[in-house]
Amino acid sequence: MTMRALSRAAAGVAAGLLVLLAQPTPARAAEIKVICSNGIKAVVDDVRPQFEHASGHTLTIQYGSTAVLKRTIDSGEPFDAVILGAEAVDGLAKAGKVSSATVAELARAGVGVGVRAGTPKPDIKTADGMKRTLLAVKSVTYASEGASRAFIEKMYDHFGITSEMKPKIMLAPGSSESDEMVAQGKADIVLTLVSEILPAAPGVTLVGPLPAEVQGYVTFHAGVGANAKNPEGAKALIQFLKGPKAASIYKAKGMEAR
Repeated sequence: MTMRALSRAAAGVAAGLLVLLAQPTPARAAEIKVICSNGIKAVVDDVRPQFEHASGHTLTIQYGSTAVLKRTIDSGEPFDAVILGAEAVDGLAKAGKVSSATVAELARAGVGVGVRAGTPKPDIKTADGMKRTLLAVKSVTYASEGASRAFIEKMYDHFGITSEMKPKIMLAPGSSESDEMVAQGKADIVLTLVSEILPAAPGVTLVGPLPAEVQGYVTFHAGVGANAKNPEGAKALIQFLKGPKAASIYKAKGMEAR
């Protein structure tokens, strides 16, 4: 090989190395540890592959009720991004466990009614209809620490039927367990967030949301952990959940983007 050919080959190798060095390094694409409420699980599950494909990051997600996950964080569980009920995330920010500057409002969900698939749908279109339905059923189930429990029991008080409902209540550890109780015929109706019935409750049919007179909404906030190992990835996830690609998913899962 001539000196000129060797020189050209060396130049080509050098140029190739420069191109490789200019590419994103694998270190930039990393795990993002997410702690997320069951109330928005259906949306996050749907968004997940799109985000992972677009960003190169991998999501590791721990789901549960807001109350349980809040205790998990308080006990020292590390995380990059958190998606929980608004009050919980705002409280974590005040406690210095979430970066206040990153807190973002994502969506809200109202409380709905579900019945076993294939059974008649009760009348819940009006407050009077909802009251009659509650008095007629033999059993009702919902999560003992679910974010919607306060709204459900406030509804009983509003109707003046708290004492009548007490023997009918079958509390479950979480929304998935209460959905399953209805699917198996162990309870007549489930009361939980629409977003926990509509997209992700096999064997359960959504009857509809509670009437406006007794409806309550749970709003979900997201934030980046103050000690996040991958804060940039967590920020990118939150931006994705606030972006146009996620907007239609919220609606399909029974939520309202905020």
